[in-house]
Amino acid sequence: MKKFIETVKNIWSIEELRNKILITLSFMVIYRFAAQVTLPGLDGKVIADAMNNKATGGNGIVDIINMFTGGGFSRASVMALGVMPYISASIVVQLMGIAIPYLQKLQKDGESGRKKITQITRWLTIAITLVQGPAYLASLPSLGIPANAFMLGQGGMFWITSMVLLTTGSIFAMWLGEKITDKGIGNGISLLIMIGIIAGFPSSFAQEFLSKTNTGGAGGIMMILIEIIVWLAVILACVYLVTAIRKVAVQYARKTVAGTVRDVAGARQYIPLKLNSAGVMPIIFAQAIMFVPSALTSASFTSDGVKRIAGYFSDFTGVGYNVLFAVLIIVFSYFYTAITIPTNKMADDLKRSGGFIPGIRPGKETGDLLDRILSLITFPGSIFLALLAILPAFVVKFGVQQNWAMFYGGTSLLIMVGVAIDTIQQINSHLLNRHYDGLMKTGSKRKSVA
Repeated sequence: MKKFIETVKNIWSIEELRNKILITLSFMVIYRFAAQVTLPGLDGKVIADAMNNKATGGNGIVDIINMFTGGGFSRASVMALGVMPYISASIVVQLMGIAIPYLQKLQKDGESGRKKITQITRWLTIAITLVQGPAYLASLPSLGIPANAFMLGQGGMFWITSMVLLTTGSIFAMWLGEKITDKGIGNGISLLIMIGIIAGFPSSFAQEFLSKTNTGGAGGIMMILIEIIVWLAVILACVYLVTAIRKVAVQYARKTVAGTVRDVAGARQYIPLKLNSAGVMPIIFAQAIMFVPSALTSASFTSDGVKRIAGYFSDFTGVGYNVLFAVLIIVFSYFYTAITIPTNKMADDLKRSGGFIPGIRPGKETGDLLDRILSLITFPGSIFLALLAILPAFVVKFGVQQNWAMFYGGTSLLIMVGVAIDTIQQINSHLLNRHYDGLMKTGSKRKSVA
């Protein structure tokens, strides 16, 4: 503990790192403050009372969206859509980069190409917001917003002003994320999503605690302790999933060390291939498809037979929903890994740098080997990812409230763990550059080597 405190002091003593952390915290506070502002024409107090009186464990899909926006989605906030349109636009641009030569060229143009892709993503974010905004406003009554909350009705003026503010809110959230990435400690969009998820943690745990400890509650304090232990075990499993890698040994026949006249013969390194190279993207893709059955059940043009089938696959805790959800995650894990990990390019880069995998010819054979290894490790990684994604549904079956169960797996927990690890690595890099030990090691100042 003493070493940890000393490390925190070292972090605060580095002016550049201190400023980055303060900027990041300031922007996160601004984002959370904006998420509390209700759309004009709506009575925030009436909405808050309706949300408080609403029974826990409602629509699972809506709860998931609401978690990503820090409660702004169900509160009808100006940040109700948050960074979700930007994430959708980023995914679309990334997928379009596979098929559109112009985007492929921009990806290879370095910094100038990256700026153009960023600009395309921004404009696409606005377009997506203009589509999602009206759909969101039309669904406000079904989200539990009572009729008396609309102080000025739902006329044209309400729609125009709300659309302007929803679009502005998404653009503002995108701008905050980019500023955190540029001026703060990085991962701006991910940090905004994480802070929105964490915002619902205290109330969810408090509701679960009260339900177990109040008179007539099942389990009492002992059950709460068991739930916390299981939750920590799931977090540990997430950490292993995020950090697990398969090391592929690489050897360099001859390598000149810069600044010296000696050569290193047979220098040995490795290529790290992640067990879960796709991250949380397969869950995001799968959830996007799982929204379809829910939409069909509420659509007026859907027949009764289709509604029954769609209802079977839209139950968050149902067998059909979770089996289909798990299968989609496994499929998208392979799909996203295949399009984002260019094994042939890795093999070509390795060949140009004079490296090779022992016993394997450089070039095509190396690329085939890397592709085969990646396919083999993606299978257990995708299975593990699917189990984590559907774990909240199993937890609910054991009597845990749905809002608290959301923190037992799925996208929310993986995002929190992944962003936390990335942030620690960013801080570690600053400490090591200033000759301090990393955050997870000791807090002593390291001697610089001349």
